[in-house]
Amino acid sequence: MREVLGFAAAGLLAYAADLGLFLWLRGPAGLDPLTAKSLSFLAGCSVAYAGNALGTYRHAARGPRQYVVFFAVNIAGALVQLLCIAVSHYGFGFTSRRADTVSGAGIGMAIATVLRFWGTRTLVFRGEGRVGSWTG
Repeated sequence: MREVLGFAAAGLLAYAADLGLFLWLRGPAGLDPLTAKSLSFLAGCSVAYAGNALGTYRHAARGPRQYVVFFAVNIAGALVQLLCIAVSHYGFGFTSRRADTVSGAGIGMAIATVLRFWGTRTLVFRGEGRVGSWTG
């Protein structure tokens, strides 16, 4: 349970950075939704890595390998989010900022979070520093 809570805390901070930047880039900065999401992803991913490496998995090995694999896992998650935005915005024609936010930061983020949790615990930190099973 400690692992899930730590991952969630790092994720909430990353989500806030991602969403805040996305809204600003999509609104006042006037960027298209895919560019805005790509840039906000980079910021959110950096916050998530710091939170997980220094918090949740602080006892696990950290180094270039973990950093690279973490970003690869998060790129996979970002592609899920971008796909949700692309389908909603370009496929279904829901082109408002609100629709882009719901599809990317809501639906896409929920699906991507499951993928990121699995990837972070299995590929990045490989079970090192875990207190117990995350399933209880």
